[in-house]
Amino acid sequence: MHVVQLTPRGSGCSIVFGDLPGQREMEPGSMKGLQLVVADAAAARQELISRGVEASEPVSFGDQDGSTFFGFADPDGNTWAVQELKVRAHRPLIPVEARGRFGA
Repeated sequence: MHVVQLTPRGSGCSIVFGDLPGQREMEPGSMKGLQLVVADAAAARQELISRGVEASEPVSFGDQDGSTFFGFADPDGNTWAVQELKVRAHRPLIPVEARGRFGA
């Protein structure tokens, strides 16, 4: 069994990739609308594009924080929505002082 867990600095959630029994049962491309939250959508989109990922143009559904989104698909065809929450840059879910030994 191989598993990789990614937890962005300051995040309260993780992404797990691997070959757990439940993951082996899923067909590639079957996960639609997975969501990531970033503090700067433009910077995140530009980083994906610089790595060869096709990403949609950002769309804003209002002027409040959390209303800007863009999307992309991974190599297996799973689709991802990326939401911008600027507050995460200033107020992460897990404060630095509350993080474990790897959270510096």
